[in-house]
Amino acid sequence: MENADRKTGGQNQSDPIDLFSERCGLCKHIREEGGMSDGLMELLSIGLRRDETASKPLLMLRVCKTIGLILILGVSMSACAGLSGHTMSWKEEVKLHDGQVIISERFYNLGGYPGLESHNRMALDQVITFSLPGTNKRIIWKNDFRDSVPEPNSLNLIRFDVVKSVPYIATYPAGCISYNKWGRPNPPQILFKYEDDQWKRITLAELPPELIGTSANVIVGRPDVRIAESFYTVEGVNRVNHDISTPEYKTILREPVKSADSVVSCPDFNSPQYRSFKAPLPMKPLSEK
Repeated sequence: MENADRKTGGQNQSDPIDLFSERCGLCKHIREEGGMSDGLMELLSIGLRRDETASKPLLMLRVCKTIGLILILGVSMSACAGLSGHTMSWKEEVKLHDGQVIISERFYNLGGYPGLESHNRMALDQVITFSLPGTNKRIIWKNDFRDSVPEPNSLNLIRFDVVKSVPYIATYPAGCISYNKWGRPNPPQILFKYEDDQWKRITLAELPPELIGTSANVIVGRPDVRIAESFYTVEGVNRVNHDISTPEYKTILREPVKSADSVVSCPDFNSPQYRSFKAPLPMKPLSEK
């Protein structure tokens, strides 16, 4: 009789994981929106492990407690790196060419994940705030990564520096669309000078010679969210950039780039080949078999 009751009770009870999915519908949402790791998902599974002797109210209580624990852990880990849903932020030390060190504040608005296995969201735009050495003045660099807008955009920062109290920035185009929007320069880098309270594009000849050949002194792009930190020292910035092998991504170049792996090999979208109504590549009729 006892075995029969257990069997009947087991048939009437829902699997806690099914109950979680059906009643709450939060598992996938928590992972996607909070960037939950596989380890936290495993913790969720352990917390919802089947217990045939538990009643349905007890199962629901266990579900809610486990969700609360997961959310607390996720928020705590995200806060360490300035992660909050669709934003990301951190601070970093920036070592200038003369040895001075300033602090910059980085902030990103993020979109969706580019793939099912992705841990990092796509960047929508960024704002970087620099504090000028020896002053209380703060200047801002803003950049949009959405290629749907017509104006030139989508630049990744390589270096920020100050020469004779004038700020300069070196960037590179993030992809072929951006490279074409910026006029296909070679070396494939876009340079700016801060003048009259705004950033103005300059040529390589206008860049102070002491900056040519200098390496990246900011985090290029973004750190992986799984190992992101809230503050990076100069050594930390160099550590994140250590594996960058593409020259134009880590050094202000003087000479043109010839590598086939570089952005300079991107198609010229302004050429007749891409602006005419004809197919860009010849189309041959299929031969009859």
